[in-house]
Amino acid sequence: MSHSSATSQAGYTSSATGTDTRKTASQRFAQISNYLLVRVVPALMMITLLVGLWEIICSRPDSNLPSASQVIEETIYLIENPFYDNGGTDVGMGWQILASLKRVAVGYTLAVIAGVALGILVGQSLWAMRGLDPIFQVLRTVPPLAWLPLSLAGFQDSHPSAIFVIFITSIWPIIINTSVGVRNIPMDYRNVARVIQLPGWQYFYKIMLPAAAPYIFSGLRIGVGLSWLAIVAAEMLVGGVGIGFFIWDAWNSSRISDIILALIYVGLVGFALDRLVALVGHLVTRGTSSG
Repeated sequence: MSHSSATSQAGYTSSATGTDTRKTASQRFAQISNYLLVRVVPALMMITLLVGLWEIICSRPDSNLPSASQVIEETIYLIENPFYDNGGTDVGMGWQILASLKRVAVGYTLAVIAGVALGILVGQSLWAMRGLDPIFQVLRTVPPLAWLPLSLAGFQDSHPSAIFVIFITSIWPIIINTSVGVRNIPMDYRNVARVIQLPGWQYFYKIMLPAAAPYIFSGLRIGVGLSWLAIVAAEMLVGGVGIGFFIWDAWNSSRISDIILALIYVGLVGFALDRLVALVGHLVTRGTSSG
């Protein structure tokens, strides 16, 4: 009798487990379907509409720009061979983008380190804010390419000059957002730290950084977009391997289809960089930063 009861109980447990598994799978499928319906399908529909309009408008005989089908036809080699290397600057789009990303990585990293440090200083010190904030507000309005002649004169080399342009372009939103985040730390947090006599380094790691992190990552997202924008513009003037120089060289050679393909890649890489920083910010701040 007990053996029969145990067998029945085991069968019931197995059935319940199978039902739960099916429910979980069904819920996951519903979540994926809802995500595709809300996020992916509208984007695909809009892209299809834009490409269709592009094809119709630019297929006319009097059009000065190539149609979508013509761009694909003329750039199919670049699309299929992103990492070819014929020496010099004659390399695939993959190498061009990687060269630009290397410069962005160096310049942006320096901007993050300096920007967060200066932002904390300005946010913590009233004297620093009064002394430095007007300078920051003036310098941040200078267009990125306006710094390029000065950097070329100072470094006498195009590579560090391009990195400097990235740095000086992307640092301002990082400084400003970090300082705002530090100034907006709730007074209750400050009072608790004062009451329990929290050491300075513990206050920095346990209160200041977590409280200011959403603001910091907002600045980082703006900064990474500006850094990508700056390097593409700077490379058009400094030359060498890079997506910006590729666009300028294609223009000089009247390869309009190559320019359009490069612009699409620039947009996709910029979007990916923004999403990457947003994802890191979401993980670090546990969902409190905008993403």
